Amino acid sequence: MTDSILVLYGSYRSDRLGIRLANYLVTSLRQRGNDVELIDAKAVGLPMLDRMYKEYPKGSAPSAMEQLAEKIRAADAFVFVTGEYNWGMQPGLKNLTDHYLEEWFWRPAAIASYSGGRLSGAHAAVSWHGTLSEMGMVVISSTLAVANISAALDADGKPTGNGGDALAKAFPRFAEDLAWWTEAAKLQRARKAPPY
Repeated sequence: MTDSILVLYGSYRSDRLGIRLANYLVTSLRQRGNDVELIDAKAVGLPMLDRMYKEYPKGSAPSAMEQLAEKIRAADAFVFVTGEYNWGMQPGLKNLTDHYLEEWFWRPAAIASYSGGRLSGAHAAVSWHGTLSEMGMVVISSTLAVANISAALDADGKPTGNGGDALAKAFPRFAEDLAWWTEAAKLQRARKAPPY
């Protein structure tokens, strides 16, 4: 059975290196037989959060917000690709996710972090773990962390050098962990309706 996975990416910078990791994940998850779509916060273009999706009267949310809500509700799992800004989250990705709440519930989420330096976005990944849990997702224990991203992935999202080798070696466990939790959540939702 094919899993529907959204890969969410949130950099608004003009020279975005993290898109390499997002593209690598989309390609690699597709190669495993999943139905995968990249959700690029910059391309979606939601405004800074003023009103959550659920706060709009039915049918009156902006078109981009409504379309994304449908995609989130239809997805079986999520992968959040995050850089680290001053030991924290990228505001673009955080803003995108905060427009929704119930739409995320009862599905697994995975975190893939990156940085231009040696810390691999680890501080942002830690912050995301608690946030995604609070937003009703089960966060898998496996993570991907890519340091010196410009040396680990080329412009086409293909692994290069030692960092790329480490990423390619870590990916199968990450993907298997996500697949296990995705299957478990799908089976449980089919067996019993969520309690709220």
